[in-house]
Amino acid sequence: MRVIVNQIEMQVPENSSIDDVLLLINAKPPFAVAINYEFVPKTRHAEEVLHEGDEMEVIEPVTGG
Repeated sequence: MRVIVNQIEMQVPENSSIDDVLLLINAKPPFAVAINYEFVPKTRHAEEVLHEGDEMEVIEPVTGG
């Protein structure tokens, strides 16, 4: 199935969860996740299933001055 992750099109298995995709892209905490521009709490990452065409953003905190 086709999803967009951080503005890059990817093919992932059907019924992939947010956690599955985070493993595929080797995401390192800390980060926040949004699906179709809506924040998804970490407690829902394992159960939230992606759908064809979904847009997932993995957002890392910005520090500095």
